[in-house]
Amino acid sequence: MVGVIGIIVVFVMVFGGYLAAGGKMGIILKSLPFEMTMIGGAAVGAFLISNSGTEAKRAVKDMAKVFRGVKWKPEDYKDLLCLLFQLIRLVKQSPMSVEEHIEDPTNSSIFCMYPRIQADAEATSLICDTLRSASMNYDDPHQVEEILEKRMEANLHHSMHSSHALQIVADGLPALGIVAAVLGVIKTMSSIDQPPEVLGKLIGGALVGTFLGVFLAYGIVGPFAARLKTVIEEDGQFYQLIREVLVANLHNHSANICIEVGRQNTPTSYRPPFNDLEEALKDLKKDVA
Repeated sequence: MVGVIGIIVVFVMVFGGYLAAGGKMGIILKSLPFEMTMIGGAAVGAFLISNSGTEAKRAVKDMAKVFRGVKWKPEDYKDLLCLLFQLIRLVKQSPMSVEEHIEDPTNSSIFCMYPRIQADAEATSLICDTLRSASMNYDDPHQVEEILEKRMEANLHHSMHSSHALQIVADGLPALGIVAAVLGVIKTMSSIDQPPEVLGKLIGGALVGTFLGVFLAYGIVGPFAARLKTVIEEDGQFYQLIREVLVANLHNHSANICIEVGRQNTPTSYRPPFNDLEEALKDLKKDVA
């Protein structure tokens, strides 16, 4: 919703200011289809050249995140801490009992309590792989932390591709606008024998190309890339939280301490209050009892 409002504000302020200053939309509207064909078409073509088919489809799909926002909400962070608490508690009480949950999270009674997390392949894989490694005595906290860090860096780098691709398009749009403007000037020069009022319209139409390239770059595509980058980074905090809690478990802290470590490392805007989380954990203990 905020993204839609932002786009509306950009258009209203730019074109509203232009009209308020006495500008006329006729010349822009007349030139817009041709300039948009040249600039937009060249931008799309360059985008397709610099990305594979899979990457291009992913980037188009990821653009929805600009309007949808982050995937993981505050309640998801609370659910994640509760899920990890149950698994860590089970590991400490009966290491063999946790195998049925980490080997088949789809049918796990614990994972089924948190369907949004269960449906995320990367989150469940990260949890299960780390707990499985610990059960195989691969429990050097520093080495596991390093492996998890590299894994998440690779995932983040892959996820950022769409943002980088859009930013490259944004960086190129002003130059494509100049290309369209130069073509407009060439067209104008072929009509140099026309009266000033005709030449004025032709020059104005050529300058629409420069305007459109800069406007799309800094008013639309650039902000899309920046917002997408922010959303991906915020969603990445969810997986960082998994790492913090599971590494704390490898240091042989109690389940409650591990969860508090995770809570403290949760971003402020998503961090569940201590009392609320404590009550949720108490309810889980009662259910198990």
